[in-house]
Amino acid sequence: MSSSNNEHAVHATGLVKRFGDLTAVDGLDLRVRTGTCLAVLGPNGAGKTTTIEMLEGLTDPDEGSIEVLGLTWDKHADEIRRRIGVQLQETKLPEKSTVGETLALFRSFYETGRTVDEALELVELTDKRKARVEHLSGGQHQRLNLACALINHPAVLFLDEPTTGLDPQARRRVWSIAENFKRDGGTLLLTTHYMEEAQRLADEVVIVDAGRVVTVGTPQALISGLDAENIVEISPADKNGTRGTDLLAVEALQALPGVREVRQEGASITLSVTDTQQSVSALLAHLREVDVALEALHTHAPTLEDVFMDLTGKHLRDD
Repeated sequence: MSSSNNEHAVHATGLVKRFGDLTAVDGLDLRVRTGTCLAVLGPNGAGKTTTIEMLEGLTDPDEGSIEVLGLTWDKHADEIRRRIGVQLQETKLPEKSTVGETLALFRSFYETGRTVDEALELVELTDKRKARVEHLSGGQHQRLNLACALINHPAVLFLDEPTTGLDPQARRRVWSIAENFKRDGGTLLLTTHYMEEAQRLADEVVIVDAGRVVTVGTPQALISGLDAENIVEISPADKNGTRGTDLLAVEALQALPGVREVRQEGASITLSVTDTQQSVSALLAHLREVDVALEALHTHAPTLEDVFMDLTGKHLRDD
């Protein structure tokens, strides 16, 4: 492999995928540095799953090129499959099989890899070895899916929204497994619409919308790019049948001291501010002046979701 391929475990250029008149992925470039985690963020329908399925060899791109570990799917498909692990967004395992039987089946697909006992210990399911798949909780099921993806000791692990629908405790257990995989030298690519997940796991983030890359950078660099100390969200009260947000002029809010940007989202208004104390004081004074009451006021440090909203006007999660 070339030095470029050693540097990047996954390298995709100009990916395009069409489904009839719909262009799901539109000229997308993506690189994952070896030994790091890249998170692909975007709302539902942004092209995340289609992109990762092309990288996994499950879907052929209509245009563009893909290299995984310096290999291409058209020439080295079997070798790539031996060296990657895949957890799909939705996996149906044989419900009547036990956890141990399921892992033994997946282990039989590879010449080398972890033992069933090692895989069980890795995902903390040793005590569930004889349990049937149908009796697992949601979090246990996801960890079994991860064990199946890790049974061959892969160099690259693809995770497509691995914690959707899990409770916070189960989500953090999955994160711990992913962190250990990367700590052991593995390369991780995940799609997610959980900003906390991306901020915890990712060394670099790609934000996509409508099948295109919007921006790329480390989580902290993207957040710092907002140039905001805090995000202030207000919910103005309705008055005399008029919606609260219609009682406030965006231009007037934008002119308040320390306010960098103003966005209206349904029944709330969000302000990106560079001086929280100054901006909130000026905001409250302005509300008294125009006789508008508040139902709620919240502040929080900027997040990746705020970055996405700033760039696209959409939420990372739209469900």
